[in-house]
Amino acid sequence: MHRCGKQVHVDFLRAVEFCIFAVWNTVEYMYRKFIITDKGILRFGVVYQHRELLEWGETCPFGGGLWDVDAHREAVLLYGRSFAFGAPDFAAVTSVDWGSLGYGPWPLLFLPHWPSKDVQQPVGLGL
Repeated sequence: MHRCGKQVHVDFLRAVEFCIFAVWNTVEYMYRKFIITDKGILRFGVVYQHRELLEWGETCPFGGGLWDVDAHREAVLLYGRSFAFGAPDFAAVTSVDWGSLGYGPWPLLFLPHWPSKDVQQPVGLGL
């Protein structure tokens, strides 16, 4: 054997350190995002990229953006746009996947002039 137990131990610690670093940096860059799928499902998640919210075979022709929770009013705030899929088209929404949000069903409010919260448009099914 050309390796002693100490060298294997150091290699193992380096591998563990690398894994912790990779996981820590991935978690650091996760964002609250939403998409509107080709079936009209408004889906929420905490992901790095909007495409991670798509299930197998789905597309996202109706855009997406970012979301936040206003716990005081018990509402979900939707804002921004997806660089990959474009601005959200809420007229295409037929259902909301509340299970992926962890809240709700709560009112949905779109902030078209974000970061300003002066204008808030209610979002509903088929609006």
